[in-house]
Amino acid sequence: MISANNVSLRFGKKALFEDVNIKFTEGNCYGIIGANGAGKSTFLKILSGELETTTGDIVITPGQRLSVLEQDHFKYDAYSVMDTVILGNPRLYEIMKEKDAIYAKEDFSDEDGIRASELEAEFAELDGWEAESNAANLLNGLGIETELHYTQMSELGGNEKVKVLLAKALFGNPDILLLDEPTNHLDLDAIAWLEEFLINFENTVIVVSHDRHFLNKVCTQTADIDYGKIQLYAGNYDFWFESSQLLVKQMKEANKKKEEKIKELQEFINRFSANASKSKQATSRKRALEKIELEEIKPSSRKYPYIDFRPDREIGNEVLQVEGISKTINGEKVLDNISFILRREDKVAFVGSNEIATTTLFQILAGEMEPDEGTYKWGVTTSQAYFPKDNTEEFQTDDIITDWLMGYSPVKDITYVRGFLGRMLFSQDDALKKVKVLSGGEKVRCMLSKMMISGANCLILDEPTNHLDMESIQALNNGLIRFSGVELFSCHDHQFIETTANRIMEIMPGGKLIDKITTYDDYLASDEMARKRTIYIAKKEDDEN
Repeated sequence: MISANNVSLRFGKKALFEDVNIKFTEGNCYGIIGANGAGKSTFLKILSGELETTTGDIVITPGQRLSVLEQDHFKYDAYSVMDTVILGNPRLYEIMKEKDAIYAKEDFSDEDGIRASELEAEFAELDGWEAESNAANLLNGLGIETELHYTQMSELGGNEKVKVLLAKALFGNPDILLLDEPTNHLDLDAIAWLEEFLINFENTVIVVSHDRHFLNKVCTQTADIDYGKIQLYAGNYDFWFESSQLLVKQMKEANKKKEEKIKELQEFINRFSANASKSKQATSRKRALEKIELEEIKPSSRKYPYIDFRPDREIGNEVLQVEGISKTINGEKVLDNISFILRREDKVAFVGSNEIATTTLFQILAGEMEPDEGTYKWGVTTSQAYFPKDNTEEFQTDDIITDWLMGYSPVKDITYVRGFLGRMLFSQDDALKKVKVLSGGEKVRCMLSKMMISGANCLILDEPTNHLDMESIQALNNGLIRFSGVELFSCHDHQFIETTANRIMEIMPGGKLIDKITTYDDYLASDEMARKRTIYIAKKEDDEN
């Protein structure tokens, strides 16, 4: 068990947390939720001991081991992948290294023998004989191939390092597991594997995530951070949302009844306070009035942008025809003879682990890259807006936000442009910021403003939920559901895909396309085994070539 007792954290005069008391018990998975800036990640750092509290303390059951998902992707570059994972249990790793050092001695003494015996006993208690096998299972489950298990961390790509650090956090059955955004940079297969792992994990899990489907799958409790307090709800994210909305509704209804009673009492007092025969009743009602207290209903600190894509022109029947597109990047064929036709009602989600292929196809369709072979043709009634995965170049300017967006606006009017920025939570002062100093989430909201102001009827979005908080993800999700045009998008948010897409495409290793008119859940249910076999065969053929 881990608990926070009267915990407060202040930065100068600003209090991030005030007198927080909460217990996290064994057998539960707690989802930490709250608006951006509410302190979710900070609270995990307090629990892990990385941050000192201003007042109060954190108490962990003696003898229990706490494991944290680390964020520094370069910290273990000097280690092998296998050693990095086993470092998840520091004591086991120390024993392994000390054993190796002792057995490597040429002048092996009696003292060395005694020490080795002690280490072997502790090694066995910590399940050391299964350490490499257990680590390999975690790595394979997260999509790190066996041939990479003994390579140096420095040789891995960014997404691969993320998976290794996650395996490190999960390794060795920790008593308390702290995970900050564990699904970031994971493909959907790895997320599904992690969901199953956590569902079957018997100890304490505390997780911060913006993935609603993930929280619904794994969480048994939800801890909501708002106004420096943490309110615990039984159940997953959807249960929290329904419960919190119901609580506010009940409080409003109770206040309404109290207000009606206050009005009734006040009218009686005003009418009869000067009447001698009614004075006692008026006095009694005054006392009753003084006892009535309205519930204080604080508005949530959460802020929802309003995302509404409105096409300037209705789309015709001919939308997009792609014929035989192929592309090789750095010697690897990422697109191989891709062909498909889009219909006017299509909302297509590109799923799977082959993100480079999806990004390449989107860049080609957006006119930012030429295919090696093949053609594509947009219909004459179409207009396109593109959201790139990497938006760095868009913000390499000294423009303030209003001037930046004005450059893309068909209407050169400051009030018109500020209207779009206001929907995306940029206040008057915020709109005067220089775009190159914006946070990742602010840049995404700017890009979405640019897409809205374009009036396009075909949207191409490559990982648009990256850097967004849960409220913005929900707003974007709703905006795409309402959108009357055509969509092509990639995303790691299961619920986002399931509620938005009516067609699923997956570019397999080797560049071949699977194209199904179906929902995402049905795609996973009906094609899972065939999909896995296809991946295996394609990879095997690619390796042989």
